Amino acid sequence: MRRMARCVRRASAVVPAGSSARDTPCSALSVLYRPSGEFHCYTFFDKNPHVVLVDTTVVSKAPPRFLAAGMGDAIATNVEARRCRFSTNFGGGLQTEVSAAICEKCEEILFKYGKQAYEANKAHAVTPALEAVVEANTLLSGLGFESGGLAAAHAIHNGMTAIEELHSLLHGEKVAFGVVCQLVLDGVPTIELDRYIEFMLSVDLPVTFELLGIPNVKDEELRRVAELACAEGETIWNLDRVINVDFVFGAIKAADAASRDYIRRTGWKKN
Repeated sequence: MRRMARCVRRASAVVPAGSSARDTPCSALSVLYRPSGEFHCYTFFDKNPHVVLVDTTVVSKAPPRFLAAGMGDAIATNVEARRCRFSTNFGGGLQTEVSAAICEKCEEILFKYGKQAYEANKAHAVTPALEAVVEANTLLSGLGFESGGLAAAHAIHNGMTAIEELHSLLHGEKVAFGVVCQLVLDGVPTIELDRYIEFMLSVDLPVTFELLGIPNVKDEELRRVAELACAEGETIWNLDRVINVDFVFGAIKAADAASRDYIRRTGWKKN
């Protein structure tokens, strides 16, 4: 619809259909996929939407999986932005203190209210926690990724679309696993990695190959994911460190291993 609005030079309004599953409604871009389900490219617009309306009563009646997927997308916002502070963002500029603060606030809300909002959604209840998370998923994450920049988590998501068995997953579900991969690439301490894994498991986001539905995925498939994530022009090149296909392939396998280790150590079981 935004592409149509651009073509006819009219203002655009976005009303997500009962879902807070993605952060693109507030942005000036859309993501295009091939008929096969693989990521194709980003397409950009001259202006952001003039109006974005989200009815939290409608969101509360939608499947909680959508809200969780939105959190999977939004939890990447600060993780990615803090590692591409000096890379060009989608607007062609650099991060400002305000954009960094938006990304940090987005993450703060998710850790503070994410689980509570998820449970409220299960009960079809509109609560302050649900409204805060909807704002984080839609507005803060949308402004944050556009002004702060994307990095490895979304690039790995784009590569994951090459695996046909993952086409049934929502965008944010794949991004959530990409976040674990980026944290591994970043070399964060185990205690910090555990914090993110704990959060994502608390809202039923997939952080292992088994939870993604690909327990028997082959190394050649994962290497293909890594190759696509490292394609020319991908957002992974915004990272402030040396990257190559071997590093990314290793991070993907290590992310699965780290998450399985967390589950083993904590005894986590899916509700």
